[in-house]
Amino acid sequence: MKKTIVFDLGGVLIDWNPRYLYRKLIDDEGDIDIFLTEICSSEWNVKQDAGRSLAEATAERVALFPEKQSLIEAFYDRWEEMLGGEISETVEILRELKANGEKLYALTNWSGETFPVARDRYKFLHWFEGTLVSGVEKLAKPDPAIFHLLLNRFELQAEHCLFIDDSKTNIEAASKIGFDTHHFTSADELRKYLSQGNLL
Repeated sequence: MKKTIVFDLGGVLIDWNPRYLYRKLIDDEGDIDIFLTEICSSEWNVKQDAGRSLAEATAERVALFPEKQSLIEAFYDRWEEMLGGEISETVEILRELKANGEKLYALTNWSGETFPVARDRYKFLHWFEGTLVSGVEKLAKPDPAIFHLLLNRFELQAEHCLFIDDSKTNIEAASKIGFDTHHFTSADELRKYLSQGNLL
């Protein structure tokens, strides 16, 4: 039986990095590290991926760090400037898989408020037969519930799916449910893996 292939988006198909914005706003790389570790951290951002509103998230940080208000507000006001573009080598793999008739789905940790911006920008996001966005569902990887939701909504079976993600934690969660998995590190390694499995 052919595999259904489920892609993560950020870090696999789309280059997203807050530093692209904050290098325009903060001169010192060390100060950027502090800001993105202690103020607008990945732990803070993932709450928006799990469904918290951007307005609530921004207000919470501003209340805690009022002296950084303008920098905090820029995180979502200028969010598009964090998009570095598509990862073209992986998008080419996606294109080939689609041309081969593989079933393609996306499972992404992404704010439901910002995802439409990416969907409008990147045509390949319309190539999937179905996409599950964590911020819309108010569930985020690695919570097993979002993997089960993917399977139930699109009538898939884990043992017939290959899940590709750049997060080892997410890969481990999917594997426990029964997915075949590939921990994404580069397009070249992904191509080798898919070729070995006769998917490319």
